[in-house]
Amino acid sequence: MTWFHSLDPRPHAAMRLFCFPHAGGAAAAYRDWHRAVPPSVEVRAVQYPGRADRASEAPLHDAHALADLIAEAMRPLLDRPAVLFGHSLGSVIAYETALRVSPAHLVVSGRRAANLPRPGTVHLGTEEELTAELRRLGGTEPELLDDPDVRAYILPIVRADYRLAETYRSRPAEPLDCPITAIIGDSDPEVDTTNAAGWAELTRAGFKLHVLPGGHFYLAPRRTEVIDLILDAVSPGNAY
Repeated sequence: MTWFHSLDPRPHAAMRLFCFPHAGGAAAAYRDWHRAVPPSVEVRAVQYPGRADRASEAPLHDAHALADLIAEAMRPLLDRPAVLFGHSLGSVIAYETALRVSPAHLVVSGRRAANLPRPGTVHLGTEEELTAELRRLGGTEPELLDDPDVRAYILPIVRADYRLAETYRSRPAEPLDCPITAIIGDSDPEVDTTNAAGWAELTRAGFKLHVLPGGHFYLAPRRTEVIDLILDAVSPGNAY
């Protein structure tokens, strides 16, 4: 099994950036990120079970168990500073992984703080209701959602990921020793500045919140800005 995809391996990079996909997403969501980072950064995109080249595996429904497996697979790659970035569901998985591997920095996107539950019943909905949820949030081309074969492939993945997200509850834990940077879209229906600011409670090393124009998938058209914020956050001498 392959937990981490890298389209441009950089064995001499000074830092590794691990990217965690959103619900229903796969490592391919970050396929172009290596083009926007300097040679000193290697991008590794996390591939959850149950999709793409891991489609034969059953998806996991428990964030804690998933983070245990990711952290174990990540340990051989922690021979240099690691930065974890997650979007939406990926923020929760990245946070849980950070509790286990002590990265240099955690960057969370499009998600309220992990200690603020996000209950819901989307994962119990019909196929039509799941499809409507994907249309509401954007991030999936409408014509893909109109294709029955595409829906047959992605909806089971979406259902499993929503089950994980909606049943996730953080466990008591010491604050992280690394800084946290949060990034959200100013018109995201899933998160606002108040509940995103809650991430500050989960670290003893400093916190910053950035708001960019856009909705839940604001980062798709603003990839360069997001990457610049990540690189700025981890640059030497940046005060948190």
